[in-house]
Amino acid sequence: MTDLAVLLPFLLFCLIMTATPGPNNALVLASGAHLGVRRTLPLILGIALGVGLQLALLGLGLGVVLDALPGLQRLLGVLGLTYLLLLAWRIATSGPVRLDAEPSRHPGLLGGAAFQWLNPKAWTLSISAAATYIPVENHGLNVPLAAGLLATISIPCVGVWAVAGSALRNWLTEPRRAQAFNLAMATLLLLATLPPLYRVFTG
Repeated sequence: MTDLAVLLPFLLFCLIMTATPGPNNALVLASGAHLGVRRTLPLILGIALGVGLQLALLGLGLGVVLDALPGLQRLLGVLGLTYLLLLAWRIATSGPVRLDAEPSRHPGLLGGAAFQWLNPKAWTLSISAAATYIPVENHGLNVPLAAGLLATISIPCVGVWAVAGSALRNWLTEPRRAQAFNLAMATLLLLATLPPLYRVFTG
């Protein structure tokens, strides 16, 4: 990973994959709107930790296990669908922002990390990175380095979505606006995740 011809494309890939819309950023946007940036930081750090750990484990051989046990991938798909529907329901029904309240209905550090194992976009990112960008030479050193770079890049790229959500906080104190926003975020989460999950079940 010290070769710029490999490193720079990998960094660009990580930037695009973590900054563009997807399940993680939909969650962070909604959390930023309801909790503010500071209280969304554990979720952001959990996402970064989760994607980094996932890439590290896949790079070190977990992908071989999943290929050998397709039933395990379907089980993860079932768990992912269940958790996704729960999150979408919580977001859709979270009501208007209450600036004087201390809501706690969004995942924190552990929830953000665990969600990566049920997040199809995170799987796509990790599998693609492990297969495409990590050199075979010094593989044992390159895998943790790549995982650390991915986790580090994830923090500002995902954090921007919390800032965007936080900017809407005052606007979302009005119940009708909040209802429309919450339904839109729940729908975005479903649209970002259900098609890849469908391919898991039908592939």
